[in-house]
Amino acid sequence: MRKLVYLSLGSNVGDRAANLKDAIARLTTVGDVVSVSSFYETEPVEFTAQPWFLNCAVALETEKMPRQLLTAILEIEQHMGRRRTQQKGPRVIDIDILLFGSSIVDTQGLTIPHAALHQRRFVLEPLAEIAPKLRHPVFKRTIRELRDALPAGQAIRRLK
Repeated sequence: MRKLVYLSLGSNVGDRAANLKDAIARLTTVGDVVSVSSFYETEPVEFTAQPWFLNCAVALETEKMPRQLLTAILEIEQHMGRRRTQQKGPRVIDIDILLFGSSIVDTQGLTIPHAALHQRRFVLEPLAEIAPKLRHPVFKRTIRELRDALPAGQAIRRLK
């Protein structure tokens, strides 16, 4: 059974745009890429002493179950050179599962919807571009509503 899932991609090391495009191409081995947002340049959050990120959101149709999808995503990150040496630090690629259909998953190492989804402009802005009316399965608000409720801050700039 195919599920529509939403992912957040980010890169702040090397050729950021090329890294995002490479990751999107690699995701085609996991499912069908249905939609990709624009790329957004965003300031780092939490650990701020690092280069700015390029971020985007991807809608993916997949037959994989949540844990299988996570395993496939971690393999893509590893093949692209991601090394987890510093939490929240610079990275070639970061792929997070934001939403998995209307599923709610809370297990060791996997939380869906993503726990910080509703707090991050760098996630909500691109996601609102491709799925503004999508409802968060816990908060029951649309992605657009969640984005519009964010406080000022978290600099973000849409690239053409």
